Amino acid sequence: MSAQNTASIQTLLEAERDAQQIVEKARQYRTQRLKDARSEAQKEIDKYKSKKDTEYKEYEDKNSGNNDDAEKEAQKSIDTQLSEIKKSQEEGKKVIVDNLLAAIVKSDPQMHINATKV
Repeated sequence: MSAQNTASIQTLLEAERDAQQIVEKARQYRTQRLKDARSEAQKEIDKYKSKKDTEYKEYEDKNSGNNDDAEKEAQKSIDTQLSEIKKSQEEGKKVIVDNLLAAIVKSDPQMHINATKV
C-alpha cells in the first residue's frame, strides 16, 4: 500500500503544482490586462486632452478677434469724441476772445459806490 500511497501523493503534488501554475498564469494575465487597461485609458485621456486643447485654442482665436474689434471700436469712438471736443473748443474760443476784447475796448469807467468823491 505504501507504493499506492506514494503514487497518490505524487499525483496530488503534481495536481498542486499544476494548480499553482494555473493560478500564476491567471495572476500574470490579470496583471497584463491591468497594464493594458491603464495604457488604453492613458491614450484615451491624451486624445481627449488634445481634442479639448484644440477646441480651446479655436475658441480663444475666435474670441480674441472680438477683443481687437472692440478695441478698434472704442478707439474710433474716442477719436470722434475728441474731434467734437476740439471743434467745440475752437468755436467757444472765438466767442470768449470776442467777449474779452469787447469788455476791454468798450469799458465805461464808473466810480465804485463805496468810494467817496473828493
